[in-house]
Amino acid sequence: MPLFCFDTFNDYLDAAREMARTGHPTLARLLAEEAAERATNPDETALVRGEFPSISARQGD
Repeated sequence: MPLFCFDTFNDYLDAAREMARTGHPTLARLLAEEAAERATNPDETALVRGEFPSISARQGD
């Protein structure tokens, strides 16, 4: 099994898309939530929330 390293918005979004495509919706949602957290502008956040409408906004600590 390959080892993955996710560092950027695109890494998480690509992984979320792959998990959704391969039938792993829960993992896809979690990865999409992380992508949304790492978004650097509102357009990126909107992209993620549009593609994965089931994700929720995280609450800060």
